[in-house]
Formats: sequence, structure tokens, C-alpha cells
Amino acid sequence: MSHRGPSSYGIGGPAGPYGGPAPSEEQSGGILEQIRPYTNKVEDMLDNFSEPIKPYLPAIGRFLIVVTFLEDTLRIMTQWSDQLTYLHDYRKIPNGITHLFLISNMVAMAACSGMVIIRKHSDYAVAGLMAVVVTQALGYGLIFDLNFFLRNLSVIGGLLMVLSDSWVRKTKAFAGLPQIDEKDRKMYFQLAGRVLLIFLFVGFVFSGKWSIWRVVVSILGAGACVMVVVGFKAKFSATLLVVILSIFNLIVNNFWTVSMPRKIPRSNGMGKRWTNRFWQLHEHHPHKDFAKYDFFQILSIVGGLLLLVNSGPGQFSIDEKKKVY
Repeated sequence: MSHRGPSSYGIGGPAGPYGGPAPSEEQSGGILEQIRPYTNKVEDMLDNFSEPIKPYLPAIGRFLIVVTFLEDTLRIMTQWSDQLTYLHDYRKIPNGITHLFLISNMVAMAACSGMVIIRKHSDYAVAGLMAVVVTQALGYGLIFDLNFFLRNLSVIGGLLMVLSDSWVRKTKAFAGLPQIDEKDRKMYFQLAGRVLLIFLFVGFVFSGKWSIWRVVVSILGAGACVMVVVGFKAKFSATLLVVILSIFNLIVNNFWTVSMPRKIPRSNGMGKRWTNRFWQLHEHHPHKDFAKYDFFQILSIVGGLLLLVNSGPGQFSIDEKKKVY
């Protein structure tokens, strides 16, 4: 892939006859300029509404990003024998290695999650959690599961936002010193984090049964995803995705009330008919476990979006490009 410098995003690119942007740029930005006044008003309303919690957004975002790893640590501890059985009997991993695999994963997830929360050695913590994502995909045989793959791309996107957020803080702490290399890294990681965060929604669109509400949510979410990727009103669009994903998570992944329909016979005087009755699932039922896993993974992606709301889209974005002009 060729190197993309600032000129690739219109910064320092060709100018019009009076020093403004070239006519082709003005035409391509026409639609965006038409909706900009409306998004500006919505952003102002959101800023006023969220003012009390703004100082806490980075801490909330970082905690939510690692909450899936903390839940996974507890899952391994409480389902130790089941985990060993699966790895040994189904994945054919020797006994000693299964113990080492689970223990190393628990230690890495707990230690790295703690470092992310307290903002210490974020580089090493993010690298450790990314290694956990890869090793678990290989160890549990989920590397070719498309839904798992897309979700974990989004989790990695959230971890990249943690990195860029930590570099933003370092830059602010040493504002009087040259930070060119750090700034460049931050820009690329912010761009990569924005792109990867939306893959969860891609998986949502292409999985499950279609309905009217699903079509509406898909259209709204797709528009917000495009805005996040190109960095146009990224804070507003990321907030919209946070709302959509949070509502979806509470409705679909409510593992605390998960139940399954069972067909039972019912007589109405005209022969036997079947009706659905819902039965509460036991604590470790696979469906309940999957719902809990999905719930915490979506929370992690919401955390990445909150960091995007807090820090902004970065230099490689339409929002920053407009500031230059």
C-alpha cells in the first residue's frame, strides 16, 4: 500500500483561483455542506446535554473497552473444567498446554485490563490484549467464524482508540517539545481505530432475520458508520451509534432474562394444536452464555466509540480538513 500523506486527504492539495478549495472539491462536498447546519445544531444540543459527564468520558470509555476481557477472565475461572474439556476433547490440545493456555490468558487479560483502566503503560497493555484476541481465536477455533471475526475487529478498533487517546495525553503533557513522530502515529491509529470500530455494525446488517425495524436501524447505522469512517461530524455519528448499539444490546442480548420458546400441545376442542411457551434457561446454558459474551463485547465497542466522541476523529478526517480551510 502506498504511503498516504496529508496531501492525500486534501490538506495542502490543489487550490482554487482565489486560494480556496478546487471547484471539484466544492461540488463533492455539496451534500455534506447541506446537512452540516442540522448536524451542528444536534451537536450543540448533545454538548449541552453531556456537559456534566464529559470529564468522565475517557475513564468510562476505557473501562467499557476492557470489560469484555474482565468478563472473560471470570468466565474461565467459573467454568474452568468446561473450558479444559472443550480445549482437550474438541480442540485436541494436550492437557498441560490447555492449563497453560487458560492461565496465561487470565493473567494477561486481568493485568492488561488493569493497566488500561489506570492509564499506565497503555502501549504494552493494548499489545497484550490484542495478542489475547488472536490466541483465543486460534485456540478456540473461531478464526474462520465471520461474526466473531468482525466483532473482534471492532474490539481491536477500540483498543487502537485507547492507544491514540494515551498519545493525545502525552502530547498535551509535553506540548513544548517536538512530537512529530508521536503525532503521526496518533493520526494513523485514530484513522485505523475509526475504520475498525464499524465492523460490528457490518456484522449486524448481514446477520439475523430482516424486519422493518431492522431495515430502519441498518439505514441509520450505515449512515453513521460512513460518517465515522470519513470523519464527518464524527462525534455526532459516534454518539448515534452508541445509542443504537446500547438499545440493541439491552433488547437482544439481555442474558439476565434469556428464555427459549418450546412448542407444547394444546387442545381447543377441534383437535390438537401447538403453542409457544417460554422457558427460563439455566445459568450456564449455551444460549445464555453466548448472549452474555455478545453483551460485553458490544459494551467494549461502545467504549471505543465514547473515546472517539471524547478525542475527535483526528487529522485524517473531513472535520479537520474544514478547520484548515
